[in-house]
Amino acid sequence: MIKTRLTELLGIRHPIVLGGMARATSADLVAAVSAAGGLGTLGVSAMTPDEIRTAVERIRSRTDRPFGLNALLFLVSEAQVDAALAARPRVVASAWRRPEYDLRAFGERVHAIGALHMHQADTLDEAKRAAEAGVDVVVAQGTEGGGHVGVMATLPLARMVIRALPNTPVVLAGGIADSAGVAAALVLGADGVLLGTRFLATNEAPFPDGYKRAIVESDGHNTLITEIPDIAAGQVWPGAYARVLRNAFIEEWLGREGELRRHLNEVRQSLQAARAAGDAQHGTLLMGEDAGLIDSIEPAGALVERLATEAEAILRRRARDLVDG
Repeated sequence: MIKTRLTELLGIRHPIVLGGMARATSADLVAAVSAAGGLGTLGVSAMTPDEIRTAVERIRSRTDRPFGLNALLFLVSEAQVDAALAARPRVVASAWRRPEYDLRAFGERVHAIGALHMHQADTLDEAKRAAEAGVDVVVAQGTEGGGHVGVMATLPLARMVIRALPNTPVVLAGGIADSAGVAAALVLGADGVLLGTRFLATNEAPFPDGYKRAIVESDGHNTLITEIPDIAAGQVWPGAYARVLRNAFIEEWLGREGELRRHLNEVRQSLQAARAAGDAQHGTLLMGEDAGLIDSIEPAGALVERLATEAEAILRRRARDLVDG
């Protein structure tokens, strides 16, 4: 097995983390990843406190392994945070705070329940501020990833953060979907990887089959960064943009964002209908460029085991092939 500071800190077998994507993670998906030796993380920002409690009960009924709960700090209410902390997960993950948000105070509440605090950063400055605030693990997320991202590519951001925070475990996210990507992240000096798009194409992901097939069929070139999904949802993210499938819905509204704001009710109804029908062309499908590396829909637990096993084999083989002696 691959051992890193992350696996030792969390007590997990594999340095693979499920991104806590709101509306794209479920209790079953989280439990499957954790049971296989990774860290399953549930996005709670779109859930009520009762839904959080019910989901955590379901996770614990399926595995006794560590799991995490993820909060979008600009969006969650105090009641949602209270419910997440009351659930006492092994990890409380956070992302996308507003500049004035007191991350240290949030982390102190996390530590008070005996949990570890993992925070996602899309810039070197945010990573440094997280470390200064006492965060236990920093996730450096590059713009190649799906969903809400910044503008810095994973490779340079990763090295900047790893060099700047030698005493803090760093997890890489953005553009990683296969075992070679896992191995590459570890060679860069990361302690683990966080995967989002790859886990959307699993049996347990709460996505329509049509959306999952669209990910598998993508060559990775058909995504773009836009604010159209957030306009449709009526949300303003602090410094984030949405990477999505460039489909018929996005094409319809590109350059017509002002007009979109005048048609929100009907647009929201059409988006809900598209998701219910699994129509990936007329819905919003947040996915990364690494969709081009995804060739199948498979069980999440088997995926974790396969990625870890293959990454270890790659590391051993490449070390032997490239370094004399």
